[in-house]
Amino acid sequence: MHPSFIKAKIFASLALIIMTLAFTFPMISFHGTLNKIHDEKIDEISPMAVTVWNLYNQGRYKSTTTPKEAHNDLMQMIETSSEIGVASLPIWSCSLEAPNYPKEAFPEGIPVYFHFDGFSGEVHEMNTINHYVGMDPMWRGGQLEREIGIYALLGLSLFMIFFIIYDKKILTKVMIIPASLPLLFIADYSYWLYWFGHNLHDWGAFKIKPFMPTVFGDGKIAQFTTHSYPTVGFYALLAIGLFSLLAILAKNKAMKESGQ
Repeated sequence: MHPSFIKAKIFASLALIIMTLAFTFPMISFHGTLNKIHDEKIDEISPMAVTVWNLYNQGRYKSTTTPKEAHNDLMQMIETSSEIGVASLPIWSCSLEAPNYPKEAFPEGIPVYFHFDGFSGEVHEMNTINHYVGMDPMWRGGQLEREIGIYALLGLSLFMIFFIIYDKKILTKVMIIPASLPLLFIADYSYWLYWFGHNLHDWGAFKIKPFMPTVFGDGKIAQFTTHSYPTVGFYALLAIGLFSLLAILAKNKAMKESGQ
């Protein structure tokens, strides 16, 4: 076997492992749990979902109103009616500095984190601000993406496994998708923010003109200062993209030199 075929399999395997650990596995394990919490079907929550949430939320942001003993303990979070996010790694962080919020409690503003399958952080607080300026609540954004995300990642994982096992040119083209994941996320996130800024309602405390929220960096919404930056999940996407690109280049080189 051409050595570049082996390199391609190694690079693709690394990309698959990162995607599985960062997103696919926690998304599958925690799937439907938030609905069970909302419907008060706590006894139907699987021990696996509890274990995965507790593990993946180590070191994650928790609301200042969440009791410290409930941190990283899903059942305690439920018992104390704390705000619960999803288990997968957060990809992007967006925070707002509100003039009437204490700087001691929110030194970098009210933070919300975007995941493939939902949100975490101060979602309730963010929705209050959204309502104040006439924007939709966060759950209105990315509904389709959050519904199909888990199935899209499972399908992509299957194609990546085929790429590792079989040396077919068509599978090399499919690997362009995981290689493009960082760009695909930014494009979708940008559209998401555009939609929010251009679908304003009269329920706000005052009217503002349609606007494009800042995708990366610091910006302004009315009298609020915004901070929008990548977080740990986006760096995982970059690693997936890099290893996928290296896998494509290695396999193309092997196929060219072996006459396939």
